[in-house]
Amino acid sequence: MRKKIVIANWKMNHDFHETTNFLRNLLKIFLEKKINHNKEIIIAPSFPFLHISNQILQGTTLKVAAQNIHQMDKGSYTGEVSASMLKSIGISKVILGHSERREFFIEKNDILLKKIRIALKYEFHIIFCVGETAFERNQNQQFNIVKNQLKETVFHCSSDEIRFFYIAYEPVWAIGTGKVATYEQAQTMHEFIRSLFLERYGESVSNKISILYGGSVNNLNAKALLLQKDIDGGLVGNSSLKLEKFLEIIQS
Repeated sequence: MRKKIVIANWKMNHDFHETTNFLRNLLKIFLEKKINHNKEIIIAPSFPFLHISNQILQGTTLKVAAQNIHQMDKGSYTGEVSASMLKSIGISKVILGHSERREFFIEKNDILLKKIRIALKYEFHIIFCVGETAFERNQNQQFNIVKNQLKETVFHCSSDEIRFFYIAYEPVWAIGTGKVATYEQAQTMHEFIRSLFLERYGESVSNKISILYGGSVNNLNAKALLLQKDIDGGLVGNSSLKLEKFLEIIQS
């Protein structure tokens, strides 16, 4: 049975004090065993606070992820951060392909494939995001869009490399909008994604791959979403910024 996974993507939020206070309070609650330890919990803070976040959570099952990496190993890329740099401070998980990176930083599938390659070189676990826009769904193209996003990126990897992946389905029209896919819409897409892995890699990989839902997940809808057969967890944005709400989602 696949473990449930909850990932907090803080995006460009929380300063040093907000980050450390949140994590110390979360850790205290976790150590007091008020959190179900059967879930995998991952926090993705901003780049400046990855090191301190990793230090605070060191020795626990709570993990830290980066929100992005550059596709090159090193070089003259002012302002960028490499996988090797992150690995040197103990980070080994990364979010790639988030719709905000695709939209605002023009990250196309060819760039994302390069990022996947460099992440795998350093044995990162990759939270890879796929999803359609409102226009694409209105044109009934959502399945073709998601299939193509996987075909041009993740599906270039071997079945052995797939063990490093989580897939996060995030309908772009639901991210930060307060809208959320219906439980049926979410389950249908997750089932479709799992069928693509079955077709490409076989039953063993398809059964093991964790597929998460992202798109205005909150403390009110998390339980019903996570009860769906093919939804293995949540990639949580705004609702992960408040400890109380995030704890409710974890306990869902």
